[in-house]
Amino acid sequence: MNRPADRLAIAAAQLNPIVGDIAGNAEKLRRARSKAAADGADLVVVPELFIAGYPPEDLVLKPAFQAACRGMVEQLARETADGGPAALVGTPWVEGGRLYNAVCLLDGGRIAAVRLKVDLPNYGVFDEKRVFVPGPMPGPVNFRGVRLGVPICEDVWGEAVVECLAETGAELLVVPNGSPYSSNKEDVRLNITVGRVVESGLPMVYVNQIGGQDELIFDGGSFGLHDDCSLAFQLPRFCETVTTVIWERCNDTWRCVGGPLDAYLEGERANYAACVLGLRDYVEKNGFPGVVLGLSGGIDSALCAAMAVDALGAKRVRCVMLPYRFTSAESQSDAATLATRLGVQYDIVPIAPAVEGLEAAIAPLVAGLPRDVTEENLQARARGTILMAVSNKFGLMVVTTGNKSEMSVGYATLYGDMNGGFNPIKDLYKTEVYRLARLRNAWKPDGALGPDGWVIPENIITRAPTAELREDQTDQDTLPPYDVLDAVLERLVEREEPIAAIVAEGFDRDTVVRVERMLNLAEYKRRQAAPGVKVTLKHFGRDRRYPITNRFRDAGIPLAAPAEDLASGAGIGTAARSEALDF
Repeated sequence: MNRPADRLAIAAAQLNPIVGDIAGNAEKLRRARSKAAADGADLVVVPELFIAGYPPEDLVLKPAFQAACRGMVEQLARETADGGPAALVGTPWVEGGRLYNAVCLLDGGRIAAVRLKVDLPNYGVFDEKRVFVPGPMPGPVNFRGVRLGVPICEDVWGEAVVECLAETGAELLVVPNGSPYSSNKEDVRLNITVGRVVESGLPMVYVNQIGGQDELIFDGGSFGLHDDCSLAFQLPRFCETVTTVIWERCNDTWRCVGGPLDAYLEGERANYAACVLGLRDYVEKNGFPGVVLGLSGGIDSALCAAMAVDALGAKRVRCVMLPYRFTSAESQSDAATLATRLGVQYDIVPIAPAVEGLEAAIAPLVAGLPRDVTEENLQARARGTILMAVSNKFGLMVVTTGNKSEMSVGYATLYGDMNGGFNPIKDLYKTEVYRLARLRNAWKPDGALGPDGWVIPENIITRAPTAELREDQTDQDTLPPYDVLDAVLERLVEREEPIAAIVAEGFDRDTVVRVERMLNLAEYKRRQAAPGVKVTLKHFGRDRRYPITNRFRDAGIPLAAPAEDLASGAGIGTAARSEALDF
């Protein structure tokens, strides 16, 4: 299908690959190419490393995997002899014994060109220098009379690669991306790409991946820019699409003709959609038939239940209320109402026999000692064990429901409420959990499978949060108010601000020092937490990697327990319990 050099139809294939599913990813490309052909496209563009899935991490170091990707690309290249659209396909590429992050142009039954990623990101969630070597500075690819510049993702975040392409005659930039989601990332991408367009004078087609991969979410939102930085087209976020856009030569540049301008989800709506997509893809891509979670009558489990139903549908979500003598009638009523509104299977399993059996078992070991957090934790651990039993028996994945505020300060029980396979709200602070619960009662994302309208009872949103592990307990007995706690944590975790700077903003010094201490002490718990969706700039696990054994304190106070405590057998665990945080 030969077009004159003054017109080019490009299909932006915003697709959701699965890491390691080479055959499945190739089939997605075939379907996208068929749609592109029906739409009259000359070229279909898929995201970065599409054949392997992104990010492949150390999987890409396996020679068998490298060979399988290469073989599939060669097969796909042969298929383009049918006269249909060419394909610009991301893949690992071994050349001269070196492994590259590459893009191959497949056209006319052959691999017509290969371009190698130059700028390998090695910060935050990225560690590409661990597995790839950088390619040389590229020139443009000649495609059917048009000189295409093909920088790969990070190559447009700096100036050098695009500058080289402009100087060597590129007319249009086509950028395959694997750019993961975080709050307000769309603004960052747009600012970066506008800078490259201004510097080079070249229009741009930016094609981004969609879908969840472990803790990362890719939000799509592919777009195009004219050489004057005006928006040429914009595709939706959080959904797959193959959209063909027509570019025409006009006064020595290229302009997009009638490209779609889909509205973007932004802010908290985007965060909610990201959590739903991340949970759905983790369950689907790992082959679970559904999920189970404990409903406490509290806000965290309520939001997780709503997200699970939106992600999977009510028939694939099972909720279990696990009451003990401290569980209020109010909590039980709220949980039942939530389950009814969501339409999920709902079971009630009293845990008194399990807790009392455990207490009886340890009684000889703790005779004469006062009751404390030890007995409280038996409740959480009994609940965790029962949920894991349901998981084992029915093959359901346990959804764990702790928020970022709790995981920051260790307000969670190892082998109890921390049990689970995935946590959709892991990167949401408590204050945002409340905001998203209110949001969900008024709105749900396109494609969500849950019911419309008010699903989370108002009482769950308005009542004081409590773990209900003892009489009349509330979270604020132990923690600062969540609006204060979250503000301090955001400065400590996301911004890495010194304590002195936080205090200078007006926060109480004792509170900041205490929160910073709890944050450090809880590292050993976070290291054992389930994976979960990344929403913020600093996600526990993917971004923020701190040592467990660590005596540094910003305030100049040693992290280690006092010598007399160490002599009596105290340590990190006892220090955490002294803050009453081992729940």
